[in-house]
Amino acid sequence: MGRGIPISQLSAAVMEELEEYADLATEDMKSAVKKAAATVRKDIEASAPRDTGDYAKSWTMKTTKENSNALQVTVHSRNRYQLAHLLEYGHAKRGGGRVAARPHIAAAEEAGIEQLEREIERSLTNG
Repeated sequence: MGRGIPISQLSAAVMEELEEYADLATEDMKSAVKKAAATVRKDIEASAPRDTGDYAKSWTMKTTKENSNALQVTVHSRNRYQLAHLLEYGHAKRGGGRVAARPHIAAAEEAGIEQLEREIERSLTNG
């Protein structure tokens, strides 16, 4: 049941409840961002071209920026970052011709975006 407050304190009570909701929503969104980043990393790892397997194993996630109400996570290749663009989009050969593209990052990114949207929507509607 609700609590009784004088009308003069209504705005303070509403703001207090909104701040509590914002804190809970922020925690849920940060959790969803971390889950989506982990999924993107796993998807890239699974679909990356394999020669020795070092490129696929090099993918990791790193928290780039975090404050009280925001979280930014970057998924990147630790030590084989030079290959990512070349493999994703293909490249020209020295003697002429091209190496075919082997897309593996874009699909994982799209899946991560969709997962993030679903997680945030689910957490905000279900609480």
